[in-house]
Amino acid sequence: MSGDAVRPDVFVLGAPKCGTTAVTRYLEAHPDVFVAERKDIHFFGRDLGFRNRAREDRATYLARFDSPAARAAKVRVESSVWYLYSASAAAEMRAFHPGARGVALVRHPVPAMHALWSQLRLNGLGDEDIADFAEALAAEPDRARGQRIPAHTPLPEALLYTRVVAFSEQLRRAQGVFGEDGLHIIVQEEMKADTAGTLARLYAWLGVDPDAPVDTRPVNTAKAVRSESLRRWLRVVPPQLKDIVPRNLRRSASRRLRSLNSRHEQRAALDPALDARLREQMAAEVARIEDVLGRRIDAWHP
Repeated sequence: MSGDAVRPDVFVLGAPKCGTTAVTRYLEAHPDVFVAERKDIHFFGRDLGFRNRAREDRATYLARFDSPAARAAKVRVESSVWYLYSASAAAEMRAFHPGARGVALVRHPVPAMHALWSQLRLNGLGDEDIADFAEALAAEPDRARGQRIPAHTPLPEALLYTRVVAFSEQLRRAQGVFGEDGLHIIVQEEMKADTAGTLARLYAWLGVDPDAPVDTRPVNTAKAVRSESLRRWLRVVPPQLKDIVPRNLRRSASRRLRSLNSRHEQRAALDPALDARLREQMAAEVARIEDVLGRRIDAWHP
């Protein structure tokens, strides 16, 4: 690509189940911001062990920003939910664009873990095959050794729930690359309580109009599986279909069937005893996250 190729200058880094999809939609809605059409490209993060997917080359990635809309925008954004978890993504971004900045989202670690487990259970390809959350947590040591990984899990690291929510380490790593001024951190619970204020602060940090009107209705609400048998069936593509139906059509049909097999509902609450035990275990991590943020998160201390 030529030296004047348009590049993204802001990256939404994640973390999963912390409001990344909502923030991406809110950025898309701002007239001065261009967001790459596809979310979760994961062009950066070479250490992430994605399976069964090819990483885009540089030319293909840059082509996503080669449009009049991208060139006219004040800010160009790419959003991928596992960037914060990656040990190398932020450094790769700065090598790609020395002026790159990051937006990170965090949430209390316990509901974040539970929401991620619920989402992986919902996915039709069988990302998580342990139907009990406590058992899934107990399986983490085995999974860290590469054992008990479902065959169709695209990112085995996603099953290491307590590592996924080690946000303090991830935030410090990102700050070490972007600098404190180059990393904007959003707390999901605070965004939910004051969406307009959260967005105004984000837009001001980006250098765009903080008062731009944006639809702030809830995005990506909790879902549950309608049919467990259909969810299991969707895990495996019949071999004969691979020879007959092109991959892009199979993936489109799978997404459609997964959507039809889900319903919006309030996520089942954690067992109170398990919730209390996990919150006690995560108390030190909560304190470390608050230390990074430089303030107490009242919503995390009911």
